[in-house]
Amino acid sequence: EAVRRAAVKRGLLTEEGSRPFGLREAVKVLLQGGVSTSGGVNQISGRGVGLDMVRETAERFKGEVEVDSTPGRGTVLRVSVPILLSSVTALMVEAGGTEAAIPLDSVRRSLRVAPEEFVRTPEGIRVSADGNLVPFRPLEDVLCSASPAAASRAWTVVLVRSGDVDAALGVDRLIGARTIVSRTLPPLLRTEPTVTGASLDAEGNPQLLLDPRHLAEAVRRNATDLQVARQAERLPILVIDDSLTTRMMEQSILEAAGYEVELAVSAEEGLEKAKKRRCGLFIVDVEMPGMNGFEFVRTTRADEKLKQVPAILVTSLNSEADKRRGREAGASDYMVKSEFDQERLLETIRRLIG
Repeated sequence: EAVRRAAVKRGLLTEEGSRPFGLREAVKVLLQGGVSTSGGVNQISGRGVGLDMVRETAERFKGEVEVDSTPGRGTVLRVSVPILLSSVTALMVEAGGTEAAIPLDSVRRSLRVAPEEFVRTPEGIRVSADGNLVPFRPLEDVLCSASPAAASRAWTVVLVRSGDVDAALGVDRLIGARTIVSRTLPPLLRTEPTVTGASLDAEGNPQLLLDPRHLAEAVRRNATDLQVARQAERLPILVIDDSLTTRMMEQSILEAAGYEVELAVSAEEGLEKAKKRRCGLFIVDVEMPGMNGFEFVRTTRADEKLKQVPAILVTSLNSEADKRRGREAGASDYMVKSEFDQERLLETIRRLIG
């Protein structure tokens, strides 16, 4: 209570915003600095400088400070800093062609998440795990700002926990658990806070050791970036169908929902339009003269500029074999015209592109 009153007095908190105020809130205020519960100023107290200096020093050495306190028993201040050379048991993963190591004690578990299993919320893309919605971000994007398509493909997801913060990282593959010898990076190379060290594999290739705390913070801070960018761009949806009736119906549904629509009467014309103008989604019929919908999707998946654009197949073909062909071609979803549901179409589009 004394810490809360001091923080309100210094203007760091408002009276209304300072409740509830427990141990966690008190520790955050004390580590922030500028707060003292001392009645006067002397050589060792009263200036509000102390724990914040400990925190700043620990962070300068890529460490962290944790405070545990039990009323009536005492307080434990734990300062953790990396040493120059350390042995770490880590989960080795690959993301965007880069091998990286995540300390195993911060890994909760891994799982495979299909495109339709991602959850879009106003706060960004989430993964449902153990009854919670965990912020998601591809590891390649964290390390390289590569901005791969976040939820339009299946991902191997690693759930990471640092303190009380959870994050879900999308990786290309899991390599396995290893004990590595990591060396602290020299000062000139410490530009990326998520990388705390590096080691070499048996062939001499570098492997990055990642910092779980900064990883979790990067995911939570930027989980909405890809979604926000996609909404801001509002790329058009390309509808490809040789049936005039179907094209007009789908155009009407999409424009009523606020989407811009491009139309093509054949897969060949659709491919030409997709290469000329960036699109956010393809809605493609399967049975068309010339190139069919399966071939269109397969062709776009092989194109470096088009492979990240999700595709929905809308067709009269309803056998399991046809649906399997659609998945194998790379379609994000498959809808049968005889079972066409406008709400399901719009929900699928929102899931894929927002």
